[in-house]
Amino acid sequence: MLKLNRRNSIPLRAQVEQLLRKMVNLPEYQAGKLLPNEELLAAKLGVSRGTVRAGISRLVYEGVLERKAGVGTRASDKHLDSGISAWHSFTSEMAAKGITVQNFQMEYIQAAPCIETLRTLQLNSKDPIWRLDRVRGWEGKPILMSTSWFHPRLNLKGNEDFTKPLYETLNAETGVQPFRAREEFLATTAEAHNAQRLHVTPGTPLQLRRHTVYDSGSRPFEYTEILYVSSRFTLTMELQSEEK
Repeated sequence: MLKLNRRNSIPLRAQVEQLLRKMVNLPEYQAGKLLPNEELLAAKLGVSRGTVRAGISRLVYEGVLERKAGVGTRASDKHLDSGISAWHSFTSEMAAKGITVQNFQMEYIQAAPCIETLRTLQLNSKDPIWRLDRVRGWEGKPILMSTSWFHPRLNLKGNEDFTKPLYETLNAETGVQPFRAREEFLATTAEAHNAQRLHVTPGTPLQLRRHTVYDSGSRPFEYTEILYVSSRFTLTMELQSEEK
């Protein structure tokens, strides 16, 4: 169990994080049982205490682990199996609300990544990668347009069927599963080429959502920019305080 693969391309800190995620689901660490301390874990894994501490801190931040000074580290009573276990593809999310999503336009091509994609997917080359462009909506109206870039390590072939939910297709074709996502929300306006595809006039207010998805090794594999027509769609976030 406590073994890392030093020949793996996944960094050791990410492997430690993966191992900890598996440990919290083992029977011996349920019901409030403490995990081995940092020093013991570091010795068994052959890494520094700092590497172990970084992995623990990440999971504490996500709510997977809880740590108390003078006591130790244990699985949180509220921890989830995945950092985005309740997160679905847009199609699935809308289907749950009784809305059938229509694809108005879709283009799947190889293209040189933009600067933001290079930075977000941690790429060092401007060689073409697979890009998926879509305009979607319902009731005959386009609601959003998205541009998704996929990391080369997925080894996509170009014949993937993205008329189906995105992550179902990626999982079936590549085996990759989304584990967590990072979101950024900005306000913008429609430029001429975007306005035409969304059936709005140039200058119309739009919501820009930058969406990065990571695998269980904390490696980004998808970066998407989504433009929503503000008057046709509302993004909602609910926050709730924890009871003391």
